[in-house]
Amino acid sequence: MRLGVTMFATDRSMPIAELARAAEERGFSSVYVPEHTHIPVSRRTPPATGDAELADHYKRSLDPLVALAFAAAATSRLRLGTGILLPAQREPLVTAKAVATLDLLSGGRFTLGVGFGWNVEEIEDHGVPYGSRRDVAREHVLAMRGLWREEEFGFEGEHVRFETSWSWPKPVGDVPILLGGGAGPKLFAHVAEYGDGWMPIGGKGIRQALPALREAWAAAGRDGEPEVVPVGTRPSEGKLAYFAEMGIKEVVCDLPSAPADRVLPILDEYAKRFL
Repeated sequence: MRLGVTMFATDRSMPIAELARAAEERGFSSVYVPEHTHIPVSRRTPPATGDAELADHYKRSLDPLVALAFAAAATSRLRLGTGILLPAQREPLVTAKAVATLDLLSGGRFTLGVGFGWNVEEIEDHGVPYGSRRDVAREHVLAMRGLWREEEFGFEGEHVRFETSWSWPKPVGDVPILLGGGAGPKLFAHVAEYGDGWMPIGGKGIRQALPALREAWAAAGRDGEPEVVPVGTRPSEGKLAYFAEMGIKEVVCDLPSAPADRVLPILDEYAKRFL
């Protein structure tokens, strides 16, 4: 089983290039970073974590693609991913070029984890009604994927329209797309239509959800098995063995959004116990 790490990269946390280098040196397979474009101060939406107050790192998160470019330059084999990027809050033509550039310059090491978002006011500030965010995200990902795969590509959707265009660079190969979110028929329909797998947070309830995911995958005519990559996991020997029994090949371990003197001891502990 491959082990990766994830951290809210901020202006106060361990620099992302240093984290990536340290993770690669210790034998981890990947580093993932999340995204929030901004956090409106009204705080109308309660924290998704269930906490009374939203943690400070949500307000200070770096742009994930820029951060991962620094991580790419500091490493040679580490896989680089978003866990997660919010495509409904991004213009797809510009984001497609940024992703393709990152994948090309990193030698094909990028994985695109995407999600739909939970912060109502953040999403609405991008001109996207909260109830439409899944549909907007779907069209944005489909549009980006077409630009990556085709020499000439146009898109005509409800939320995205652009004429047949050239867009280079292209990624090294197909960019793996993992969809984050809670288990359910809506999410699994999206995974089966345009994703390569599911990126659940933590890992609770995966075993119960796998039959529905595989059913949606097969119903869409997809070959093979959808990938399942738990992210933000607090690892233990028992938990990793449980994941391995289900055929999960990669688990992404949680790190605190903190300076190096707090992060590195935890990274060392994970490496000593699990690698």
